[in-house]
Amino acid sequence: MTQRISPPRTARWKAAATGAGTVLALALLAGCSAGQPASQSATTAIGAEHAGQFLAELGLEGLDAKQVIDQLDRMPLDQRPENFTAQVKPTQLVLADESGRTANLPLPEDQYYLSAAPYVDQTHSCHFHSLTTCVGQLQGVEMKVKAVNSDTGEVLVDQDMESFDNGFIGLWVPRGISVDLEFTYQGKTAQTTVTTAGDENATCLTELQLV
Repeated sequence: MTQRISPPRTARWKAAATGAGTVLALALLAGCSAGQPASQSATTAIGAEHAGQFLAELGLEGLDAKQVIDQLDRMPLDQRPENFTAQVKPTQLVLADESGRTANLPLPEDQYYLSAAPYVDQTHSCHFHSLTTCVGQLQGVEMKVKAVNSDTGEVLVDQDMESFDNGFIGLWVPRGISVDLEFTYQGKTAQTTVTTAGDENATCLTELQLV
């Protein structure tokens, strides 16, 4: 039976301005909710002309959506920021700070990001992956990952991959297809088929029990 991760471990955010920029540090907030800091009605979208400044304030100056995802994915848990959220949707990365300001960074038109957290006996529900708060059970472990185009049989990924410090494995796959996924860890396997078409499909895969 699926179990939910216990309520969040409290985190404390510290930001120190240095000559090289802003240093981010945090203590982890477990779970997969994006945790919007302000109500939907109170959010303020940042226009394109102010997006650069907004990203600079978040320590992400000059980065596009793929680069932000890659940077946050690879951050150790104890360094992930708590002063903003970064939620991966099918066509855009949505950034929101504590004041309710939001900025949407477009994802590549031909690529789709899937973040998967295979588990043994502990997981949580999620639909759109949150780079700053999602935490899976198997952190920093190596597993066999295979991704195949369901329609054509083309092998998209077939290699050993190490899960990030948050327990997730990130995959960039073609947009607009169905993908058969298989994860193997210590003799146990999890399989699923997902679609990368549309604007509301999942980017966060947590229902992957290894059996």
